[in-house]
Parts: sequence; C-alpha cells; structure tokens
Amino acid sequence: MSSYRGWGRPSYRAYGGGGGWGWGYKPTPVVKQLLILNAALFLGLTLLMIFAPEVARAVVVLFGVVPTDTVFGLRLWQPVTYLFLHAGFWHLFWNMFALWMFGTPIERDWGSRRFLRYYLLTGVGAGLLNVVVCLIWGGAAATTPTIGASGAIYGLLLAFGVLYPDRPIFLWFILPVPARIFVAIFGVLTLLSAMQGPGTGVSHISHLGGMVFGLVYLRGGWLLFRGRRRYAEWKLGQARRKFEVYMKEQDDPEERREPPRWIN
Repeated sequence: MSSYRGWGRPSYRAYGGGGGWGWGYKPTPVVKQLLILNAALFLGLTLLMIFAPEVARAVVVLFGVVPTDTVFGLRLWQPVTYLFLHAGFWHLFWNMFALWMFGTPIERDWGSRRFLRYYLLTGVGAGLLNVVVCLIWGGAAATTPTIGASGAIYGLLLAFGVLYPDRPIFLWFILPVPARIFVAIFGVLTLLSAMQGPGTGVSHISHLGGMVFGLVYLRGGWLLFRGRRRYAEWKLGQARRKFEVYMKEQDDPEERREPPRWIN
C-alpha cells in the first residue's frame, strides 16, 4: 500500500490513466476548454505550492473529494471540483492526453453538449462512489483527499470501446489492440485493483466508478431511446385511429345526406 505525499501533509491519492495512442485529431471545443482549464488550475496550484504551500494544501482539502467533509461537512461541490485538480505534471499530462485521445472523436460524434454531460456524469459518479466506499471502509481513506479527472477519463475510455470497438489502440505505445479488448483489459484490471480497497495511493474505486456510471449512462440512454420510440409509435397509432374514425364518418351515407329544408 502506498500513499502519495507530493506536497506534504495532508496526503492525497492521485489517480491517472495511461496507455494508447492518438490519431492527430484537433481538439474539439469542449475538449479544448477542458484542457485549458485543467492546465490553468494546475499552474495556479503549483504557484500556490511554491509561494503559499499552506494555502495550496487548504485548496486541495477544500476542493478535492474528502469523504467525511463531503457528507458530514456538506461540501457537496467536492465531487465536481476534484475533477479539475491534479497532483503533479505527469498526473495532469496522462489525464489530458487521454482526454484528447478518447474525448475528441466522441465529442465529434455526440456533439459538445452531450459529451460534456457524459464527462461530468461519469466524473461526478466516480467521486460519489469513492465517497461511499471510503466511508464504509473507514480509516485514513475516509479523510484522504482524492483529486484528478480519471473517473471521467475511464468513462470516456468505456464509451470509446463501445463506439469504436475495432479501432486499434497501441497499448503502452507498442502493441496494437482493438479498442474493445483494450477496454476489457483495463476494466478487469481496474475491478481487481478496486477489490483491494481504497487504501492505496491510486483511487481504483474512482476508476471503476467512472466505467460503471458510463455503462449505466450508455445502457440507460438505449432504454430511454426505446421508450421514446414506443411512445411515438403509440401516439402515431392514436392519431391513425382518430383519422380512421373521421374517414368512416365522412363515408357514412347518413352523414352525407342534405340537411332538411324549411318549407314555407
């Protein structure tokens, strides 16, 4: 079991993705904005650590996910804000690299609004799962801040494997693997790591949470689409029946008789 103490106490667990290679996509609008925002916040936090380290640590505790503070301190913003803080350059680099690599084609196909909704849903869902598991587990896990965008990144990874199952990804830049196999490998490794509990320096629970919430979203979206389609078919059937009744009334000879005339 290891714990990351890059900026001294309190310690915080940093988690980041890795693996794969990209295809030269120009970042799409939301991906570009997320890249800039994360980089800017990392730069600001790094400067704080240099010139005001106590303030920097306070920022991490305030805006990272600290399970006891999130629930008992009512810091309900933490499952959102922790997504935009990172523990070090390489933590930031690999997360942003994966965001560019997996996020760009997904935003291209889904559109910016749906992409951002999915990114936040998986990231926030990962943070909430981390809160629940760490509170149940207890000990240092319940009071250790968790930061990083990897919950959302693992959600993007899952979506990428579903949307582009046969697209090759170079695992560790060497071995080309179909996206569906790549996702399956990472899913199994993440599940096995998460089963060891939250007591390491990497929040595997958050990684797993991002994939779980991504799967729920994708599956739920399919069910919602099917429900909407059935509702539309029902409405069409209702309209068809009304039209048939109307046409029957028009064809009824009793209805087509001339109205009676007044006789003087």
